[in-house]
Amino acid sequence: MSDPIRFDLPQSAIPTQWYNAQADLPRPLPPVLHPGTRQPVGPDDLAPLLPMALILQEVSQDRWIEIPEEVREIYKLWRPTPLLRARRLEKALDTPARIYYKYEGVSPSGSHKLNTATAQAYYNKQEGINGLTTETGAGQWGTALAQACSFFDMECIVYMVRISYEQKPYRRAIMQSFGASVTPSPSDTTNAGRSILEGDPDSAGSLGIAISEAVEVAATSGGACKYSLGSVLNHVLMHQTVIGQEALQQMELAGDYPDVVVGPTGGGSNFAGIALPFLHQNLTAGKETKLLGVEPAACPSLTRGKYAYDFGDTVGMTPLVKIYTLGHGFVPPPLHAGGLRYHGMASIICELWDQKLLSMYAIPQMETFSAAIAFAKAEGIIAAPEAAHGIAGAIREALAAKEAGDERVILFNLCGHGHFDMSAYDAYLGGELSNYEYPQEAIDQAMQALPQVG
Repeated sequence: MSDPIRFDLPQSAIPTQWYNAQADLPRPLPPVLHPGTRQPVGPDDLAPLLPMALILQEVSQDRWIEIPEEVREIYKLWRPTPLLRARRLEKALDTPARIYYKYEGVSPSGSHKLNTATAQAYYNKQEGINGLTTETGAGQWGTALAQACSFFDMECIVYMVRISYEQKPYRRAIMQSFGASVTPSPSDTTNAGRSILEGDPDSAGSLGIAISEAVEVAATSGGACKYSLGSVLNHVLMHQTVIGQEALQQMELAGDYPDVVVGPTGGGSNFAGIALPFLHQNLTAGKETKLLGVEPAACPSLTRGKYAYDFGDTVGMTPLVKIYTLGHGFVPPPLHAGGLRYHGMASIICELWDQKLLSMYAIPQMETFSAAIAFAKAEGIIAAPEAAHGIAGAIREALAAKEAGDERVILFNLCGHGHFDMSAYDAYLGGELSNYEYPQEAIDQAMQALPQVG
């Protein structure tokens, strides 16, 4: 019998709890500040945007949070997701490393995002909320929330970054198929959008701008709808830890344990999903797994940003969070990894980076697509451009193992398929893409607009 390449779990192995990394952080997260008073926010400050159950999860110090049974029942549509040994990629790279990947692209929406979208829709519905607003970059998050809202018969209002809206029309069509309304951002439907368009009528948009529009709609709805975010916030990262918890069980089935865990980082949710359960093992069980995030060189918030208080959106409507930031006015170039085009990063990831508990690569666009093509040829899966950053990071690690002659075990999160991202591959294969290094002078200029916090 040949060696196995796939390690599956029964549905009874779907985690019953989410892991809350705040319980194990060596030092607590910096407080979140009110955008007006600059004082720490309380539950009442967040109530116009989030249901109380999610506010309590956001600040919870409990290590484990029970997953509602109704959410677990929906998870059964795709969870547990498979863990696979990338033996053909290992052979193509001629590396002694053993490469595994957790494949989240089998979810109905095609990515890991449905793990938190389902939970957020559930908690809002439980509190009598019948509509959610959100932003989306590449469209994976908008697709997931549109589907989750359809599960619970809720309205879904999506502001999609304009460049992605134009590049990925089929993502928009999927969201609309689930009943969502989709508007390119910046738009003329909100004060935030109109203010951006006044200064730049041809704006390609950014996640920060789209967040401003979605937050404005929720905040001015009189309680008719709430806001939902697909990354960055503590409870969002926590919901994704079902990925790493399953991976721990599956690595045991494989008889291996990762020396390196790799994930793409935009806002931090899928990296957190795979990495935080292994961080728990590092901090509490004496493990020494290297946790490696990969971000685009064109949007290098961790590797080149400043650790400072900043707004999560462009206009300045959201609370102030201490993050590694390129400045809330940052408008990234229209690279094809739309889901990673964000000026900041989740505060948990930022704090771990500041404490040197993570490693990080900033990888150029061309290397990312080259890695994605190599993976597709070897393993047969077309990855989303965002997910391809994880592939590129894993390949770098595998080639380093080859050079060093060691058999390191590499696990990465393949967080979504690229079936609706083929325009990006078409551009790459047609020689229309190039690398883009974000200029330091642009970062320096953005830093001047950081809010002043005493």
